[in-house]
Amino acid sequence: MKNKRLMGIIGLIAAAVIGTAIYSATAGKDNKAATSNEKAKVGVLQLVSHPSLDLIYKGIQDGLAEEGYDKDKVDIDFLNAEGDQNKVATMSKQLAEKDNQVLIGIATPSAQGLASATKDKPIVMGAVTDPVGANLVKDLKKPGGNITGVSDHNPTEQQLKLIKELTPNVKTIGVLYSTSEDNSKSQVEEFTKLAEKAGYKVVPYSVPSTNEIASTVSVMSGKVDAIWVPIDNTIASAFSTVVEANKDAKKPIFPSATAMVEAGGLGSVVVDQHDLGVATGKMAAKILKGQKPADTPVEIFSQGKSVINKKVADELGITIPESVLKDAGQVIK
Repeated sequence: MKNKRLMGIIGLIAAAVIGTAIYSATAGKDNKAATSNEKAKVGVLQLVSHPSLDLIYKGIQDGLAEEGYDKDKVDIDFLNAEGDQNKVATMSKQLAEKDNQVLIGIATPSAQGLASATKDKPIVMGAVTDPVGANLVKDLKKPGGNITGVSDHNPTEQQLKLIKELTPNVKTIGVLYSTSEDNSKSQVEEFTKLAEKAGYKVVPYSVPSTNEIASTVSVMSGKVDAIWVPIDNTIASAFSTVVEANKDAKKPIFPSATAMVEAGGLGSVVVDQHDLGVATGKMAAKILKGQKPADTPVEIFSQGKSVINKKVADELGITIPESVLKDAGQVIK
């Protein structure tokens, strides 16, 4: 009788233990499910409103979605500094102080602002031409800190080839860029070196802000045969001013972004901005999944496709070779 009673007690204890284990396991699953249902949080800082940078932001959203972070899985805290460096600093701090898991800087000044705001939170660069020169990473293959990302290295040699094909009589090229962007300075140095090696005379014209663009272009257009513009957000944001100031001189303008060619440039070889954004978004997704920026090599886009503005060519009396039209990635008519 005692044995039966003892066996019964043991049975009750065993049932209780098993029940507790099952409850704990179920609760654990519920907790994991709740965690998986929580949205990831990403902070994005864009330097200025411009078609090229807007395309990058669109690409970032698409890249995140491709990696499983669509609008139902991620909250994006997006801020635009509208070209104001003071706002870059303030907005960088705002994004860093919030509970964003990853921060993304679109354009060099934005990435630099975020880098100054935090040394702990992961930062992904979007469209930074010279990450090492901008003091964002120590090494492209081994960033070593809390920052990695995507670099859009200007396809300078391809651009010079296009300049030669479209305007074979050009001898002096004026370079228009902003002194406020480290990104631009390194591009100008590379372009000058390669252009002079190709036999061109290069004359640099720098501006501290958009306010000086019109007067600078008016001066330079009388002294050069063509104008080249690097990937420069200050110039890009006021490119209509460049085109207007060059209206009478009618010098061919070779910018470094599709949007600028569409807005009045003659042609260029460009890296696709949307593709840059997609790559940036995918890298941010990897960081969200646990990958460390320090161990994630910077992804470099260096090969571009030509974009030709046939309407501008007709206005300038330039005949585009059939071979150039055939190989063009885009012809604007």
